[in-house]
Amino acid sequence: MRCPFCLSSNIRVLDSRDVEEENSVRRRRLCNSCSKRFTTYEKAELVDLVVIKKDGTRQPYDKDKILGGMLKACEKRPVNRNDIEDLANKIDRKIRAKGVKEITTRRIGEMVIKELVKLDAVAYVRFASVYNQFNSTTEFTRIIGMFNKRREQMEQHE
Repeated sequence: MRCPFCLSSNIRVLDSRDVEEENSVRRRRLCNSCSKRFTTYEKAELVDLVVIKKDGTRQPYDKDKILGGMLKACEKRPVNRNDIEDLANKIDRKIRAKGVKEITTRRIGEMVIKELVKLDAVAYVRFASVYNQFNSTTEFTRIIGMFNKRREQMEQHE
């Protein structure tokens, strides 16, 4: 680290604080050569993650796409936006914890469905219908049946 003013490397840290929203560390620094203070932010450099789409094409991973899909599924539902954002962050952490460089949209979709089923039944069905490209009411009936079965199992374990 060099001072941005005099380029000296004789610097000390005065204060460090976590910045929760950005998942980084804020450090107040003092240059011992010119006595000027400045702030730096440290953030972990994450591996570039690639998403493999259904058609085989690849694109950079974007957590905001997960959030966008969940927000659309929860549209006009009594679901708190913070809860949706928390779930998107939880899914993002799970994906990154796998330590892989590539992940399929299918796997991401399964993770979203698994979390949405706990949050809101209608949002779950909406997301599942788009994700699975439903073409008939039979498919809706099947997914609702699966939801009801899952909910019964969850209630039995409580």
